[in-house]
Amino acid sequence: MKPKQVTITFITFCIAAFSGMKAAEAASFSVLADGLDNAGGLSFDSDGSLYVTEAGTGGNGACVPPPSGQGDSLCYGTSGAVTKIENGKTKRVLTGLPSLALPDGTGAAGPRDIQFDATGKPYVLVGYAANPTFRDRNLGKTDLGKIITPDFKTNSWTSVADLANYELANNPDGGDVNSNPLGFVIDGNKIVAADAGANNLLSVNTDGSNLQTLATFPQEILTNPVFPPSDAPSNEPAQVPSQSETLGAEFPIQPVPSSVAEGSDGAYYISQFTGFPFPEGGAKIYRVGADGESTVYADGFTQLTDLAINTTGDLYALQYANESAWKGNLDGSVIKIAADGTRTTILSGNGLESPSALTIGPDGAVYVTNRGDRPGQGQVLRIENTKSVPEPSSALGVLPAFGALCVHQLRKRKRKQLVEGVVKTTVQRKSGTSDTSQKSFKPNTSAPKSKEIAGDA
Repeated sequence: MKPKQVTITFITFCIAAFSGMKAAEAASFSVLADGLDNAGGLSFDSDGSLYVTEAGTGGNGACVPPPSGQGDSLCYGTSGAVTKIENGKTKRVLTGLPSLALPDGTGAAGPRDIQFDATGKPYVLVGYAANPTFRDRNLGKTDLGKIITPDFKTNSWTSVADLANYELANNPDGGDVNSNPLGFVIDGNKIVAADAGANNLLSVNTDGSNLQTLATFPQEILTNPVFPPSDAPSNEPAQVPSQSETLGAEFPIQPVPSSVAEGSDGAYYISQFTGFPFPEGGAKIYRVGADGESTVYADGFTQLTDLAINTTGDLYALQYANESAWKGNLDGSVIKIAADGTRTTILSGNGLESPSALTIGPDGAVYVTNRGDRPGQGQVLRIENTKSVPEPSSALGVLPAFGALCVHQLRKRKRKQLVEGVVKTTVQRKSGTSDTSQKSFKPNTSAPKSKEIAGDA
């Protein structure tokens, strides 16, 4: 029997509250764009214009069931978009993109990330957040779960690769079939994408050929988990323990890959979004080498949604949640990890709420999509004053070298997600092992990479 499905909900938290990391010198930010619908990944083109994806608000079309089989269905529309920010003005330059969402427009799946290759050609990653079996059968022809190349001048696009169908046909890690690609990097003539629903890292050539799996990620055992109260509201009630249910000291969770960046060592660095009940400090950054082995590079984070690298080798990690998702605290954090492993909190809370993605601009500033879990309220922020004094004593230092983790026998039980006021990303529980030996981090700054831009970082 395959492990049961789990649905992940993005919510934000304040890292300084639980990790012992002191807040760095207060950063400030300016709002470049507002009123976005479930804002996602963002990237600069070679001319210095900033583009941001909007997953949309679904629509009144056909619907698909949520991956868990419980709760409200996700209904289809063409409300997804790509918005351009230039000279203080915003304009949707690509509209009519596919979108799935709950009836209130939250929990949206649609355009999730955008990147430009070395020639300036744009690529857009479109999420799905459901079982691929229902996509074509229920919705007809749609580009949900695919990578596309848009033409902004004609408001049209061409499909490059079908990641959702790849999961349906191959299911690389052998768990429940789901797909929800969230972030990607362009590495020469190759696209590398993190599929949170399929729980894997995929590679495909920019012409759509040679789609394959690079790595899958292990299930983990959570010790002494803290669960929401039995009467907590949820779109999927079965995720909240009943009053009569007895919960053990160990609980299997399925963290999933949420984004990817490339290092100059040729390895990929992947942010992790932890599974229900979203343990604080439980998220990691993985390194995947050429051999496909995934090892832990750094840990101690909570609900990571994105990574970015600047030209000096600093790695920026974005925390969507500073507390467990079900607590409802929407404060997020931007954390800088220097090449020597020193960590600094650049911004935590203070207006940073449920951030979903970040990038480094040609000016060296950090740009973040804020309030990425809600329709009509998404923002793009430019964070200033990021050159703060590091906190070398942080409890979130880079992991030292350590032996291989033992393989646990994973319990199989179904937990569904809380989704009230948050973005839902579907993943499956899938098991595996991890080689945790430490390797040095060498970010690649020679060309535009995931969450990087030419001449930036």
